[in-house]
Amino acid sequence: MSRSVLHMSMSLDGFIAGPDDRPDNGLGTGGEQLHAWLFDGDHEVRGGVGVPVVRTAAASLPVVREMLATGAVLTGRRTFDAAGGWGGDHHDGVPIEVFTRSEPDDDAVRGPNVHYATDGIEAAMARAKKAAGERNVLVHGATTAQLALQAGVLDELAIHQVPVLLGGGRPLFGALGSPRPLALVSVVDAPGVTHLRYRVVG
Repeated sequence: MSRSVLHMSMSLDGFIAGPDDRPDNGLGTGGEQLHAWLFDGDHEVRGGVGVPVVRTAAASLPVVREMLATGAVLTGRRTFDAAGGWGGDHHDGVPIEVFTRSEPDDDAVRGPNVHYATDGIEAAMARAKKAAGERNVLVHGATTAQLALQAGVLDELAIHQVPVLLGGGRPLFGALGSPRPLALVSVVDAPGVTHLRYRVVG
């Protein structure tokens, strides 16, 4: 059965981008440190058209391979736009559901695998899971993750915790409205990052 899994690099103080993040500075000031683990290693993994070549440490390889083995992507519009829409291909031509509150304009990234979802997070996730088949759905974006948690449609969180305190920026979790119990599934210690996997309980 397909599961929805948020993959997110995060600082120890809970930020996924540094201060002053904006379209032309998507990771904010100092935010590039959060993704260094994907590019500082000796093992190369190739993604899709719009995904840069990953060079990571051996301990992080299973995590990267799992991300690139997912059958669909559900992402927020802000994340999608900041990434240039990954050129319309996140990896292997899998379907990309772009959660957005407004219809895309004429300059929006298009492609046979890109669908802009304006009918709510539940409907977007249902389409992504159907498209993924037996494989998992890779979830991107802080707001999308928060809404999916609130709606009860996010199954797991894979947090790639980087040992840095950014001191400010864009937090991963806002006010969720009620407690969300989690069960720790796995911990993988790797150079420059600790991979924490949680299952959403209930």
